[in-house]
Amino acid sequence: MVSQRAADVTPFMAMDVLERANDTDDVIHLEVGEPDFSPPDRVVETAVESLRAGHTNYTAARGKPALRRAIADRYDHVYGVDVDPDRIVVTPGSSPGLLLAMATLVDPGDEVVLTDPHYACYPNFVRTVGGRVETVPLHASDGFRPRPSAFEAAVGDDTRAVLLNSPANPTGAVLSGGTLDAIVDVADAVDATPVVDEIYHGLSYDATDHSVLEYTDDAFVLDGFSKRFAMTGWRLGWVVVPPGYVDAVNRLAQNVLICAPNFVQDAGVAALETPPEHLADIRATYRERRDLLVDAVADWGLGLDYTPQGAYYLLADVSDLPGDSLAVADLLLEEAGVAVTPGLDFGERAADYLRLSYATDAAAIEEAIDRIERVLATVERA
Repeated sequence: MVSQRAADVTPFMAMDVLERANDTDDVIHLEVGEPDFSPPDRVVETAVESLRAGHTNYTAARGKPALRRAIADRYDHVYGVDVDPDRIVVTPGSSPGLLLAMATLVDPGDEVVLTDPHYACYPNFVRTVGGRVETVPLHASDGFRPRPSAFEAAVGDDTRAVLLNSPANPTGAVLSGGTLDAIVDVADAVDATPVVDEIYHGLSYDATDHSVLEYTDDAFVLDGFSKRFAMTGWRLGWVVVPPGYVDAVNRLAQNVLICAPNFVQDAGVAALETPPEHLADIRATYRERRDLLVDAVADWGLGLDYTPQGAYYLLADVSDLPGDSLAVADLLLEEAGVAVTPGLDFGERAADYLRLSYATDAAAIEEAIDRIERVLATVERA
């Protein structure tokens, strides 16, 4: 019999759509956050050199010292923050880092506060460790940026963690330093721990990325190599751990993860040595694609009401189209050959939206825009 824990885990709709789309001919993929860039050449070369040097054995569960030092150096150079490398645990992707954070902080019945909309998998991480989800509503009129006062109203004595994401999936919202600082204060007031997913840092267009570590040491920070360096399949991430939790997280990592791949960790060091111009070029390309889609949504007559500031997603309001967002996503896949993700995946407040990813090339986006426009022209609106 399947455990109740497993039964309570909901499907990841973006991956379901991807599976269906892969079984369909001539589909343009706007449903998943899969960068169409290649990793920097030196990253690939380093991985091959490491393999040939025989670096295929286990490493320490917390990761190779050279990689942890390189990650710590990044916090110094980018944010002016001093992070002890001993507080960094390398993980096979950033999602295992979130699992470690939740397993360390949350006992059955404890509450975790997160935004709505939110990344689709967040509630499942909370439920997997027996926690309860409380949500803070976000509004398109605010650019989907949370208000600290809403967090203050949501937290309570049972709150163990406040989970944030900036730049955010699925909205593209970027939190200001003042907002991060204020939410840290809200969490401190109820002895809750901030857990902040910073995986899209470096991919902001109209705002400045701030790490929560600029405002507190008592936060879990999740990050990795997938988005900035197009290393999604390499499965390499990290978690920065508050000083009082380091031993507990390391014990969990030893038992649950063993370690991240040895040679991939060497490639991670090379990635962090990549000149900043590489990411600047990618960021400029994403900005152009974002603007292309933002203009298209307006031309389609759909609601947007904001401009994403980071990541590579936007939420388009389809509430005046027939059916829910799942039905609209099905229509676009079947009739337009364009795969998008229904907003139902991202919380109740995203139920009337579609998430569109602009992580694919501009030519494909332009073709998707034309296809969607032709289909929507045939649809009777409310």
